Amino acid sequence: MLEGIKEGGTFVLNSPWTLAEMEDKLPADMRRTIAAKKLKFYNIDAVKIAQQVGLGGRINMIMQTAFFQLARVLPVDQAITALKGEIQKLFGKKSEKIVAMNHAAVDATVANLVEVKYPAAWAQAGGKGRATTTEPDWVRNVMRPILAQQGDKLPVSKFTPDGIFPVATTQYEKRGVAISVPEWIMDNCIQCNQCAMVCPHASIRPFLVTEAELEKAPAGFETKKAVGKELKEYAFRIQVDTLDCMGCGNCADICPAKKKALVMKPLETQTQQQIPLWDYAMELPVRDSLVGRFTVKGSQFCQPLLEFSGACAGCGETPYAKLVTQLYGDRMIIGNATGCSSIWGGSAPSVPYCTNKDGHGPTWGNSLFEDSAEFTYGMFLGVLQQRRQLAELAWKAVEQGDVPAEIKPLLQGWLDHMQDPQESRKFGDQLKAVLPKHAGHPLLAEIQRLEKLFTKKSFWVFLGDGAAYDIGFGGIDHVMAAGEDINVMVFDTEVYSNTGGQSSKATPTGSVAKFAASGKKTPKKDMGQMMMSYGYVYVASVAMGANKNQLMKALTEAEAYPGPSLILSYAPCINQGILVGMGKTQVEEDLAVKSGYWPLYRYNPQLVKEGKNPFILDSKKPDGNLRQFLEGEIRYASLKKTFPQEAERLHAMLNEWVNTRYEHLAGMAGAGGGAPEPEKTAE
Repeated sequence: MLEGIKEGGTFVLNSPWTLAEMEDKLPADMRRTIAAKKLKFYNIDAVKIAQQVGLGGRINMIMQTAFFQLARVLPVDQAITALKGEIQKLFGKKSEKIVAMNHAAVDATVANLVEVKYPAAWAQAGGKGRATTTEPDWVRNVMRPILAQQGDKLPVSKFTPDGIFPVATTQYEKRGVAISVPEWIMDNCIQCNQCAMVCPHASIRPFLVTEAELEKAPAGFETKKAVGKELKEYAFRIQVDTLDCMGCGNCADICPAKKKALVMKPLETQTQQQIPLWDYAMELPVRDSLVGRFTVKGSQFCQPLLEFSGACAGCGETPYAKLVTQLYGDRMIIGNATGCSSIWGGSAPSVPYCTNKDGHGPTWGNSLFEDSAEFTYGMFLGVLQQRRQLAELAWKAVEQGDVPAEIKPLLQGWLDHMQDPQESRKFGDQLKAVLPKHAGHPLLAEIQRLEKLFTKKSFWVFLGDGAAYDIGFGGIDHVMAAGEDINVMVFDTEVYSNTGGQSSKATPTGSVAKFAASGKKTPKKDMGQMMMSYGYVYVASVAMGANKNQLMKALTEAEAYPGPSLILSYAPCINQGILVGMGKTQVEEDLAVKSGYWPLYRYNPQLVKEGKNPFILDSKKPDGNLRQFLEGEIRYASLKKTFPQEAERLHAMLNEWVNTRYEHLAGMAGAGGGAPEPEKTAE
């Protein structure tokens, strides 16, 4: 951190520590540098100030003020006046309350920036030797230096010749950046597992534990009797990973128990006890076959194969992606568009996608912004042709006289079920066990060479609304029209999230974004209706925070459908400016659905074969609270301050569009719409 600082330079630390605590908290080499270079050392508890003035964890204005006060690039009074003017310019159109909070933060910084009078003895500070690490060589020798911003010093020889980075490496970061983390109140928990489902970072998980495992558990590993006849031999525990948690609080916010089973506590009060408990929990077997995988509760006993990503705290996108990996991750192939999903999905040097105990996990590749559908389609066609070749070889083996009798029924079983995920794996695993015994048989040896193709793969396109509705739409349309078995998951934030908040065709009427400063004048592109017009594309509109059961139905129906599927998932984003904060993203999804802003529906072409209406409307009639919903987000509320008449006109247009759309959807459903099924969370 202090590399390159000059003799007599200035160093500002954001911490809650006293000088005595710094003796223990600051590394010895840092203390030596501070003293040896005679640095001017200042400390400020920016987090405490931010919380006191109402800014939560936002400390940027506090640290800017500290810079201007110490750097003296301008006279301090002049700098502070200019800074407050910029605050008014930046936030005035959003909320005078936000302006007042930031002004208060500036004033509090001036009053609380303290110079640390460190002892001269720091120049001879000695530290303990670094503990022996069990981290993989790549993490220690490549990832750690890059994370410490020392990547430019690495020689080429440290990297693999093909440039591939290993997966499952975010687990080693352990950043500990949350201000507050959830604490599990065991006695209040109703074991619904919803907290784990909504977590954007897979840092809170349920575990099923046997009596023998409990006897070996570290102190504090409390459990309660698991609910459900299929779990009668197990105890239940929710375990928090405090060092990978981002502290958004969505888990605690959505807990449906009468008395909350999760409460947010300061990180420093939880870490020391919870780290060994998390480490022990991660050694336990993954018990994913005891409760139905395709239920809200059961899905969360499955291992997330996307964990500890770099997504924002409270991200609305990653809970969907994580859930898909829990359901299908061990046989997934993902073609990812460039955008937010490629940033939290694969930013160097760490990779959040991981594997299970069998070494199976999502095969993930990031393509360009505009061609993720074509990219995935190409991989699909490659696997399709290879599996056809494998099937031809299997037919030959079944008919060939010199093939051992024990193998023929297995090959026939695989041929009969090669398009069935579970059965193709079952017969494939049996073949993998016996084929090595017949390596001398040329035909069977060729079949064994293609054994990775036995299990039916699940192909997914991951992309945001900018790629889906705009620049990548042509590719999506082409793949949907082709009729092949590919699933498209759109993380719809209704704005170009990753490139600065520009308007997209997914941006609704009246929303403020870059290139739409006075509110977008045209309605949102109805991509769902467009794809339903083909008649053979599965289409669903989902919102986790509104109806988790409907989401589970949509995912399972889409993946099982033997053709193209499109899932439009509502994903609240920091660019939307949710006034109550990103800790309420799941609640925001619920409000969006209830107000009619985001309808829930499923269009399943399979139902036509049964003589049923393929369109099912899963949300109720708008509750009339659209205006209140809009006023809760800066992207809409700010327009009332800057262009009040235009805001009234555009928001009235949006309200009319929402109601007209619902009437149209209800007409398609033929029954006036349906009601979301209640979550089964009875105590």
